Amino acid sequence: MTRFITLAWITLLIPSAAARAEELNIAPADVTLVEVSARVLHDKIRGGLLGQMLGNLNGVKHEMKYIDEPGNVKDYVPALPKGARTDDDTDFEWVYVIAMQDENQILLPYSRIAELWRKRINRGIYCSNRYARRLMDLGIEPPLTGSTVLNPWAEFNISGQFLCETFGLMAPGMPQTASRIGLNYTRVAIDDEPAQSTQLFCTMIACAFLTHDVDKLLDDGLAALDPKSRQREIVTDVRQWHRQYPTDWRTTRRLLKEKYYQADGGQRDRNGYELTTGSTVAALLYGKGDLAGTLQTAFNFGWDADNTAATAGTIVGVMRGYRNLMANDWQIVDRYRNTTRDNMPMDETITSYADRVTELAEKIICEQGGKRTIVDGRPAYVVPTERPGNVHPLVRSEDARGEMRAELREEITTGILQGTSKQQQARAAYLAICLDMAPELAERHPDPWRRAIAALNGYQELISYLYSKRPGTPAHKDLVKRATAAGVVPEKKRK
Repeated sequence: MTRFITLAWITLLIPSAAARAEELNIAPADVTLVEVSARVLHDKIRGGLLGQMLGNLNGVKHEMKYIDEPGNVKDYVPALPKGARTDDDTDFEWVYVIAMQDENQILLPYSRIAELWRKRINRGIYCSNRYARRLMDLGIEPPLTGSTVLNPWAEFNISGQFLCETFGLMAPGMPQTASRIGLNYTRVAIDDEPAQSTQLFCTMIACAFLTHDVDKLLDDGLAALDPKSRQREIVTDVRQWHRQYPTDWRTTRRLLKEKYYQADGGQRDRNGYELTTGSTVAALLYGKGDLAGTLQTAFNFGWDADNTAATAGTIVGVMRGYRNLMANDWQIVDRYRNTTRDNMPMDETITSYADRVTELAEKIICEQGGKRTIVDGRPAYVVPTERPGNVHPLVRSEDARGEMRAELREEITTGILQGTSKQQQARAAYLAICLDMAPELAERHPDPWRRAIAALNGYQELISYLYSKRPGTPAHKDLVKRATAAGVVPEKKRK
């Protein structure tokens, strides 16, 4: 049984709740205390994680297979007959979850996050995440590694979505808290619209603990988006197309493609936030709360299908719960095998992973002003549920560039003129290129500038990825142009 308690009881039951709301910039009127049994809460967290893993791993064989036209997957039955394994849709979060537990800290500082990447996240990383990892080699740390000014993938990549789901599970009924936690980790590699994706889906997952109504969840998700976010239009479009064609997902898929393709089928049209947000929303609407139907729709929409299926699967898994899913007699082996992450446990189980998330959820509930209690003789939680809201507004790239230039100008100049290591020189040169300082520094300090560029050219893993054909977006082309003008040369073009 779930009991709703009005805000008037907050100061009587939990004196700290109103204070915590004010501290987190959440209006007290946006907080309502809810009693939830421990059994139900644990069941929903396990269900969400299982739904995520099924969507991810069952979707891998459909990933990037259906681009121009949709797939034709029929009679799909969810299964993990060999158990689950690490994949980038879950293993970034797994690294963080274990560190959060070990260090008893929800928001790990960015210096610690960079240490975790260097030690544990070096394989199975792509696009924005791969570029962020290479920026760390230069000594550039998060959240700068996810700045749209420094990372040419950061303003469109799906990482804002597929690296956020577990953080929604950690903050049941607390969408603003879920978004803040999610952003602390996804902004390692993204910002701009993808940061809105983090808030959209963390909010929907957190709110799925309280409702089974997909339309209500979509309303909640919209409330978490910046008013200027393009994803408001995407969500609204897909909902409208679903109303017009409630049994014809293919038409909705065609309309989504026609309106939001923008790169002639290039990288952005495969894992950009536009198509992935639209596909995830469509999967939820056409899936009608059924996990198998939701995942099958996500697979058939195609593009980066395993990631959209994982997000939609997390939401439906929370709504349905673990026991409900397992009642289907699907082949699910309780194993989570490490195939990708260094210096991490080699074997986990899906259940033990979920238990880790549950432990962190209890910590978050208590830190936010809730508590563990007993209701009718059984363990329960008093959860300070929140209304959804935007916690990280959009920031224009040019505004971010100007602010960053003012903040880092002295540091960059010092690195060029007095840098004592190749890394310091290379870092300064890269930042100068991105922040429109390269021509000035090259003219005023030609010899130190040449040394700094030579140092930067020594980081060929970064340079080679920068000069690859992907993503081919305006931001990427602009950065390549700046780098070339500054004297950066990929190894394959050297004489």
